[in-house]
Amino acid sequence: MTAVTPALRAGVWGGLVELRQAFTGMELVGQLLWPVATLVAVFFLRDVAIGTTGYEIGTIILPGALGMFVALGMLLVVQQLAADREDGTLLRAKATPNGIRAYLVGKLVQISATILAYLAIILIPGVFLVDGLEISDPSSWITFAWVLVLGLVATQAIGVILGSAIATPRGAGYLSLPVLGLIAISGIFAPITGLPDWLQWIAQVFPIYWLGLGMRAAFLPDDAVVGESWRQLETAAVLGAWAIVGLVLAPIVLRRMARRESGSRVAERREQAMRRVG
Repeated sequence: MTAVTPALRAGVWGGLVELRQAFTGMELVGQLLWPVATLVAVFFLRDVAIGTTGYEIGTIILPGALGMFVALGMLLVVQQLAADREDGTLLRAKATPNGIRAYLVGKLVQISATILAYLAIILIPGVFLVDGLEISDPSSWITFAWVLVLGLVATQAIGVILGSAIATPRGAGYLSLPVLGLIAISGIFAPITGLPDWLQWIAQVFPIYWLGLGMRAAFLPDDAVVGESWRQLETAAVLGAWAIVGLVLAPIVLRRMARRESGSRVAERREQAMRRVG
């Protein structure tokens, strides 16, 4: 307990410092770009009807967009972990008592808070832009809360595991392509029933599909469901399983990766980065 508490305190403080830096100056523009662009898309699609269902596209895609931004926390972890390996931040954390634990806590705090800011930017104006969202029912917010918590833990823990295998930001960029492809087949903006069966099975193995479904279960009425139900039990089971596996494996792989870090490796990566820039 005595070792864990200072690490948690240092990690939370470090994460809040990074969060403030990420939302200051020109960094703020980059942070606002994608959630604002998503909100603009919802605005223009708010009156476009989906056949004879009685729903508009904007109403359907807004909850899916919330799930997508939670899932993108996975990529944020991978990208930041790769950047921190290249510039020596992770090596400095390794040299500090309980530094790796504090580093992991800080990263999860910073990225989780960033995602919460994204969701607020989309959801708060969104409830006034589109009709048909179930926002007055307390159970909607309860569902939103547990899907969000499980989704944050599951996706960011996966991000740590994947990021531990990526040595450079360029590698993180390559990894983003299959992740974005997985988002594309995961029914974030439309039901996956139109996809081939094998793609549907692949999508349902990973947490991204269940994040989209869980957010729609939270904010859409029951008659908007495609299928028999919103499958909330399955959503909790899959997201919970990924969260548990991630929480067990993420610290292990991060510690193993940190043990391999050295000053010579950091210098080599910097030299390679300079050659790419040159």
